Amino acid sequence: MKVTNVEKKENSTVELTIQVEPEEFEAAVQKAYLKTRKNIAVPGFRKGKAPRKIIESMYGTSVFYEEAINDVYPAAYEDAVKEQGLEDMGHPVMDIVKVNKEKGLIFTALVSVRPEVSLKAYKGLTAPKAEVNVTDEDIENELQPYIRRATRLVTTEHEAHMGDTAVIDFEGFDDGKPFEGGKGENYSLEIGSGSFVPGFEDQLIGLKAGDEKDLDITFPQDYVPDLAGKQVVFKVKVKEVKEPQIPEVDDEFAKDVSEFETLADFKKDLGEKLTARRTAEAQNDFESAVLDQLVDNLEAEIPDGMVETQLDKIMDEYAMRMSGQGMSMDDYLKMMGMTPEMLRTSAKPSALRQVKTQLALEAVAAAENMEVTDEECDAEVAKLAEQYKLTAEQVKAAVSLDALKQDLLLQKASKLVVDEAKVGEAPKKEEPAEEKPKKTTRKKKTEEAAGEEGEEKPKRTRKKKTEESAEEPKAE
Repeated sequence: MKVTNVEKKENSTVELTIQVEPEEFEAAVQKAYLKTRKNIAVPGFRKGKAPRKIIESMYGTSVFYEEAINDVYPAAYEDAVKEQGLEDMGHPVMDIVKVNKEKGLIFTALVSVRPEVSLKAYKGLTAPKAEVNVTDEDIENELQPYIRRATRLVTTEHEAHMGDTAVIDFEGFDDGKPFEGGKGENYSLEIGSGSFVPGFEDQLIGLKAGDEKDLDITFPQDYVPDLAGKQVVFKVKVKEVKEPQIPEVDDEFAKDVSEFETLADFKKDLGEKLTARRTAEAQNDFESAVLDQLVDNLEAEIPDGMVETQLDKIMDEYAMRMSGQGMSMDDYLKMMGMTPEMLRTSAKPSALRQVKTQLALEAVAAAENMEVTDEECDAEVAKLAEQYKLTAEQVKAAVSLDALKQDLLLQKASKLVVDEAKVGEAPKKEEPAEEKPKKTTRKKKTEEAAGEEGEEKPKRTRKKKTEESAEEPKAE
């Protein structure tokens, strides 16, 4: 392998032209032949026994190129990046320039590198912070979940009112024929809950146990395709009406639903917890606004590969969360009506912000000469071990200590920025200037690819690192 050209491109990228020399590439082609010949049938030869020259004469000299390229270019790329002292931020873009017996393999790699960063200011930033105020009405609202849980449904003989629960049998008919999913028995429906199609619950008001009624319903236009916009009839029989029996909210109620002896003490505790929650929310919003300003003060050309690498992490986190909830990523996407590409696109702004935040905090840490000591790292390992009921050794085996130190360093930098910030009006953002069309960062080198026997047209592939396969070269 040798690097024949290095060219710095825009947006924190460097283009390397890399050559896998003829002898090395020929060895890879021979290895590809030995690996794949068992799958190639040639008349007159037992399967897997046909000589390489015979196979190449039938299918073209490039028949084994794809396998050979897959074999050699990942290591060639890694060696080239290391030789040039580049910090690869992920997702290089590969272009095959030339591949033949005379030249071997020549390809370009557009490498995303860590951008140069300039940070205007990180101390004395200002952001608004909400004042925390808890009213008596707020506390009454905090009581409502406890009241709802303590409310009992009691059978009544009177007609159904809004807020009552009707136990019903029902069946839906479309043009006189029952439709799938339109039937239920002994179904408890709270009138006014909005859990059924519009108009259904309202028509139950005034009915009592034993009553039967045909309900004329028009399904919404955005309903399931088979029923969207259709006029149907639901035949309903009311089997029971239940009314909510709301408890008396007094000291006895407080004893039943909490550890407090009096309603006053219970309300006081609810108020204190609500105050603490709102205080934490206000602080989180303040810190987020401060970090937004820090990011606004960042000047850096963020390479696409760096954002794509962060997107990989976000997608992995999605998959882990879904797995923790007993759902596969495929099932989640089907449920949401999305493709992996749609989810990835929707997450891209978040990935870009995370990259910018990390770069800004790294710049703060560098400016302040911050470090993370071994003692601080050990303390964090002990904290994680206690949190997840593991030993320190198990945590160290599962977590990269370098990554852990990096996280602690960013936390230090974030704390400094927030501690130095002030409560006040956020500075007004300048209107972004109209962006000029970007120049292309990659080009195909067609001038070399023309006119030589056995050469391949250049091809472009985007790769996550170099683990995936190169595109198949065209056969002659």
